[in-house]
Amino acid sequence: MTLTDLIPGLKGSGSRRAVDKVAELRRNEITLLTNLHAAGDEVALLREDLATAGARQAETEQVVVQQQADIDDLTAERDQLAEELTALKSRFGGQLAAEANANAVTVPGGYRDTSAIEDQATDPIGIDVRTLREAAEAGLLGPVTDPGHTH
Repeated sequence: MTLTDLIPGLKGSGSRRAVDKVAELRRNEITLLTNLHAAGDEVALLREDLATAGARQAETEQVVVQQQADIDDLTAERDQLAEELTALKSRFGGQLAAEANANAVTVPGGYRDTSAIEDQATDPIGIDVRTLREAAEAGLLGPVTDPGHTH
């Protein structure tokens, strides 16, 4: 900023003002050219990024196609093995059952010692186990005035 810019009275008239306008237009042109070059650089970077993204997309599509082929192969193999398993089960099912029966482990019925007081059996000769209705019908609950509280 110059002194003539600060004091408008010092500016000339006519031709002086045209020179000022030309200088302003040159400054604008320089700014615009700078912005144009910056935009060109930005466009070049974006084109580079687009090319990289396209290459990665192509690689990814190849991987997806390969994985789909692997899935198809494994599905076919699984179906074939399932058919073979069914055939083998029908062919050797009787043998497998006979072998399982021959090698079965038999255990005699268990006996539970209920002589300790904390391990009493819950049967008619042990602890009295009845529903609340049965206990009420048998008169074991006493008079009930509050259903939430028993004696």
